[in-house]
Amino acid sequence: MATGLDDLDRRILAELQRDASQSLDDIASKVNSSKTPVWNRIRKLRKAGVILRDTVLLDAEALGLEACFFVLVRTSAHEADWQARFLQAVRARPEVMEAHRLAGDIDYILKVRVPNARAYDRFYQALIAEVSIHNVTALLSMEEIKFTTAMPLEQTKSG
Repeated sequence: MATGLDDLDRRILAELQRDASQSLDDIASKVNSSKTPVWNRIRKLRKAGVILRDTVLLDAEALGLEACFFVLVRTSAHEADWQARFLQAVRARPEVMEAHRLAGDIDYILKVRVPNARAYDRFYQALIAEVSIHNVTALLSMEEIKFTTAMPLEQTKSG
């Protein structure tokens, strides 16, 4: 679908990424179209799986989740049942905002949001109680320099 996106699709998606609560009239006005074609495009993009869901972004610090840790996980176990238990444990923990399996020396990286270091330790203790991990390194983010959920739509142009 990405190569099938035209300029209007990208402009609509950019507006939705900026603020999905906008009315169809507002979006149509901003992308120089009318309401019905915009609605039809949005339906098409949802059906194609380009738009996954609508959501609300919350301020972590306003919620008291002031500590952001990046957790580097190395494992010596690569069996399917270990991986299934690890993935289940990670997916079940609400503190884990993101989890990625990596190529290279580190097997997984987790982005964990908690109120403080003591809360991180509780998370860590619970995780290692559920699944055996060879090595864990936690890195505390001192400052968030950039955060976005917006996809780089200009890079989806074919050519």
